[in-house]
Amino acid sequence: MKTEWMSPKIKMCGIKRPEDIKLVNEYKPDYIGFIFAGFSSRYVSFETAKYLKFLLSPDILAVGVFVNEDRDKIIHAAGEGIIDLIQLHGSESDDDIKYIQRKTGKPVIKAIRINDIEPEERAEKIDTCPADYVLIDSGMGSGRTFDWSLLEGIDREYFLAGGLSPENVSEAIKRLHPYALDVSSGIEKDGVKDGELMKEFMDEVRG
Repeated sequence: MKTEWMSPKIKMCGIKRPEDIKLVNEYKPDYIGFIFAGFSSRYVSFETAKYLKFLLSPDILAVGVFVNEDRDKIIHAAGEGIIDLIQLHGSESDDDIKYIQRKTGKPVIKAIRINDIEPEERAEKIDTCPADYVLIDSGMGSGRTFDWSLLEGIDREYFLAGGLSPENVSEAIKRLHPYALDVSSGIEKDGVKDGELMKEFMDEVRG
């Protein structure tokens, strides 16, 4: 159930270098994301993420992003002090979500690809998902926006993802009032996190 709207939280995903950590420590998003899916250009190993987490300001939460990963590997990462939240971005079932919640005691974010759901099933699937949070995207980290009108009638707080940037984030906030905003490619230049774009994004959201 949605609560009284406040300024949305910010998650900067795809953090993979010490230079990225220096920037997020400066600009203070609420969350960062480590991507543990090997096919992603933003992939980091558990070892690298552990080092980056050591450098991360303690008031920023780290999210581990997994795609159809073995549940025991997720539980292992959660127990190593690498991540504070778990994001499932594949075809994980409700049973998988509940198992991981129970075994780790950490909040779970379930990514939902809005375009893959039939219109008559959309609200129920999102509202009844057992994850602590849902993240609405157009695809598997596609970096593309979707038709935001598809979110009409959704009666729970959600992370909004998919093609967000300094240019469109103000419109997203005004139209949708999401709980949180998830950005990655929109704060990059040539595939690398860019301090100026990070600052612009933060200013648009919090300014």
